Amino acid sequence: MELDHGLDFEDYFPSMISSLGAEGFIGELCNGFSLLMDASKGLITFESLKMNCSILGLEVKDDELLCMLMEGDLDGDGALSQMEFCILMFRLSPCLMDGDASKFCTQNNVDPMLM
Repeated sequence: MELDHGLDFEDYFPSMISSLGAEGFIGELCNGFSLLMDASKGLITFESLKMNCSILGLEVKDDELLCMLMEGDLDGDGALSQMEFCILMFRLSPCLMDGDASKFCTQNNVDPMLM
């Protein structure tokens, strides 16, 4: 399912890595995960994602939320762990996932296994 809400996407991850360093960037991803997760489960669940989209004023259909979760759910439990979330964020960054990703990782001390 392709989502098109008429928004232009600008990938800020490379500039964030450059200014924060690899550890600082991963820390910010972890902060983002914490904001979206269900605190009692320690995971981003359908319910926590839906609630946070509502809080942010985003109107996202249930099937779109499920697709978001399925995109990053590597273990098939229907939710995202912190590691799955971080991996997904790297995978969704066009600049990090182009042909020069390994070169980018080397220059910015990013573990290529995260990608």
